[in-house]
Amino acid sequence: MTCVICKNSQSQPGHVSVTLERGPLTLVFKDVPAEVCENCGEQYVDEATTARLLSEAEKSAATGVQVEVRSYAAA
Repeated sequence: MTCVICKNSQSQPGHVSVTLERGPLTLVFKDVPAEVCENCGEQYVDEATTARLLSEAEKSAATGVQVEVRSYAAA
């Protein structure tokens, strides 16, 4: 897909780190599958992956975690 930020390049499959923050919680997921713009590096995570990340963040928040770093594992 054409990047909506730079409008100059196509995105390619890759892996990125995603940081989610809410209140005292900071959660970092590494190796998240995403489309990444070849030119500017803009990252696009699909809807299913985003839903899974948010679900995992809710679970961590419920346990009182403040900072956590995880590797993303496909379901």
